[in-house]
Amino acid sequence: VIGRKNWLFNHNHRGAEASAMLYSIIETARANGLIPLDYIAHCLEQLSSPNCDLNSLLPWHVKLSKA
Repeated sequence: VIGRKNWLFNHNHRGAEASAMLYSIIETARANGLIPLDYIAHCLEQLSSPNCDLNSLLPWHVKLSKA
């Protein structure tokens, strides 16, 4: 529902899919009590390390400041 009207302005299908993924990540972080910007910054920082465990980046496993 969040992006319903915004998705009307996507120029192609891939842009709409990217928007949907980003909204999903943000809302899942919120649902798990995380601040979305902090969660995304944490994920990007961890993904830059060579031995990143993707399972540990799931929002229900991350321990950050609560929203």
